[in-house]
Amino acid sequence: QVQVVESGGGSVQAGDPLTLSCTTSGLTFEDTSMAWFRQAPGKKREAVSCISWTEVTKFYADSVKGRFTVSRDNAKNTLYLQMNDLKPEDTAVYYCAASPPAARGCTLHPSGYNYWGQGTQVTVSS
Repeated sequence: QVQVVESGGGSVQAGDPLTLSCTTSGLTFEDTSMAWFRQAPGKKREAVSCISWTEVTKFYADSVKGRFTVSRDNAKNTLYLQMNDLKPEDTAVYYCAASPPAARGCTLHPSGYNYWGQGTQVTVSS
């Protein structure tokens, strides 16, 4: 059974950094492209970033470019999202998603992912 579990969320002040983690089990992590999405209250889920299983491809939403960095540690089956200079508009539930194995590159579209975590809350106060 595949499990995707996010952690690291919390409440921070604007300008603070925060790092999210996502661990997986039940799949071959090193063959799996991964992504972060987020959903703010009353808003649609939006893509934040993705990273291919080869680590060659990384994409970021325009709203987080230059502030967020996605990375992965295949030895630990863990995906990370380093978030710097957080803004109140970054407040959302952040979700980790895993693609089918050996996907081509990665995508910021949710249809590219078939396993999702339960999410972790990030709250940024001004």
